[in-house]
Amino acid sequence: QLEESGGGSVQNGGSLTLTCRNSGRIYGTKTMGWYRQVLGKQRELVAGISMSGPTSGTANYADSVQGRFTLVMNARNKVYLQMNSLKSEDTAVYYCFAEADRTYWGQGTQVTVSS
Repeated sequence: QLEESGGGSVQNGGSLTLTCRNSGRIYGTKTMGWYRQVLGKQRELVAGISMSGPTSGTANYADSVQGRFTLVMNARNKVYLQMNSLKSEDTAVYYCFAEADRTYWGQGTQVTVSS
């Protein structure tokens, strides 16, 4: 139901763009965005964007990525996470999420940043 793409490997300072598409089977989406998880640690919120209502298009970011990552939406069913100035500590599995009647998750995509 959530289709992710765009993960991969880059060097410190590089850029990647993650894409998440709602296949259409999730209705009434309020928020979409990305979490990330490092093996052995809790999943943490990276960024989320409001998909409806008066705050539609408004994004919020974790302090650790503020100013480096940008989350935008397109056509109410797709979001893009532009990640610039990547650091080794950004290495993780990134999971797309959508909040509607419940929280839906993508399968995860690996992002590896090497020095």
